Amino acid sequence: MLSEAVDRYIALRRTLGYKLRKPARQLRAFADYAASRGETYIQTASVMAWTTAAGRTPEARAERFRNLALFARFLHAEDSRHQLPPRNPFPIRKTRPVPYIYAPDEIARILDAAGKLRRQRPNPLRRELNITMFGLIAATGLRVSEAIALRVEDVWPDGALHIRETKFCKSRLVPLHPTVVEALGRYLEKRRRVAADSDCLFPSARGRALCPSTVNYTFRCLLRQADVAPGRRRQPRIHDLRHNSGSRIIPSTCGFAA
Repeated sequence: MLSEAVDRYIALRRTLGYKLRKPARQLRAFADYAASRGETYIQTASVMAWTTAAGRTPEARAERFRNLALFARFLHAEDSRHQLPPRNPFPIRKTRPVPYIYAPDEIARILDAAGKLRRQRPNPLRRELNITMFGLIAATGLRVSEAIALRVEDVWPDGALHIRETKFCKSRLVPLHPTVVEALGRYLEKRRRVAADSDCLFPSARGRALCPSTVNYTFRCLLRQADVAPGRRRQPRIHDLRHNSGSRIIPSTCGFAA
């Protein structure tokens, strides 16, 4: 059964340090598709049909095909009855979006807009949480995924953040500016009063880690409210805040002024 082969393949690659969350979902979905066609070996026709039907964009199709092709090569090395898909049938030209460098006053307006978010009874931390999270990303250059994954214990008392097993399965320490330490202290004090049961630094209304899509939606709303780059064809991203951190120090960001 291909489903068993998928589990074995994923388990093996994870021992090498790969996380493979999305590839695992994709390969299991393909295994179910192949099983519905009565196939126990990888067939090129099925790979092409599933990839074309499941991928809504050229990038999605290329990603799915690439994951399937690697899986097929793994199985073909053990049993030649597994067919090898053709080389690169979904070519795409990869281009990195030009980063948007936020002006200091734009970041200040974003944080000010976060401080004016509507209060929600399920999550009384909504304003403070978003001010602190986006301010922290801008001040330190954290990835969005890293900020979402932070736990309270990752804020070290000596003025550092412990980032656990992030990209490339590495952990690191991020030193904090004194004003960032002070801003985090104010946030933690409020957080202890209303969300002490969760160990997430930035908890959702249910006390779990925030959903990335929710964070991105909130940030897009803040961009509109702050009138940041309204005429730009490609909307600025949260990830672009990392470029600000690497290119210059923004005093208003360090204190999470809202």
